[in-house]
Amino acid sequence: MMPQRVRLQLEAAAQHPTSIIGCQVRREPPNSTERYTRWINQLASDQLLTQKGTRGCGEELVSGSPGVAPSPRHPPWIRGPLAGSQREQVFTSNGPTVIMPTWFCSRAWFSHVGPFDEGGQGVPEDLLFFYNHLRKGGGVVRVDQSLLLYRYHPDAATHSVLETTIWTHRVRFLEERVLPHWAAFTIWNAGRQGRRLYRSLAAGTRRKVVAFCDVDENKIRKGFYCHEDSQERPKPRVPILHFRAARPPFVICVKLDLTGGAFENNLRSLHLQEGRDFLHFS
Repeated sequence: MMPQRVRLQLEAAAQHPTSIIGCQVRREPPNSTERYTRWINQLASDQLLTQKGTRGCGEELVSGSPGVAPSPRHPPWIRGPLAGSQREQVFTSNGPTVIMPTWFCSRAWFSHVGPFDEGGQGVPEDLLFFYNHLRKGGGVVRVDQSLLLYRYHPDAATHSVLETTIWTHRVRFLEERVLPHWAAFTIWNAGRQGRRLYRSLAAGTRRKVVAFCDVDENKIRKGFYCHEDSQERPKPRVPILHFRAARPPFVICVKLDLTGGAFENNLRSLHLQEGRDFLHFS
């Protein structure tokens, strides 16, 4: 921990009393989990938090904090949430947008959200607490200084949590927080992860999926995905389209920072707005 950590995060917490305050980290060894570390440190302020509502332009007032006066000015190292906006990075497989070892908040807010789930090994207690924090209107703020040495080791407790457990919680949170507000949507990725998401959705939510989209000509040429495990008759067939022919909103099941910028360029070319037109579930 860097010597200025408590002071800087306390300053941020005083301005955002109902927020979890995180910070940037320095990884040890330096080249471990490079993509994840970039994601931790480089998320923009409008990607730290997810809330219902429309994208706003204010940066001062923490949404969901009635009676908390906006601070007149943020120090330049504090990156905070935009009021009334919908932030979608919390649905990715990376988990909380500020990692638990960096968390700082008041005892009063911690007690309001509730204790950690102490169910034992295999329980993603940080993810469950983070989701409850968001449900109660909490904000997410990051101090943009590297204040923690985040050491990687293969025996870390996080490796005891099954991916299937995390997946189930992520899907349920997505269905709770976003998908009820969409009349229809497209899953971006007709491959394994996109199909897995489709099969994991509740039956009523699956019926909102109007298409898959992709860049793979073989998948597009096939024309549709058939849900063979469905009990419905006839079995549901979902069209597979080129991404330029599909219509938003999109649930994106393509991992970032893995295609040499090709996917990111395709997404950028559509001039969509994150939170309104798409969210990441990769």
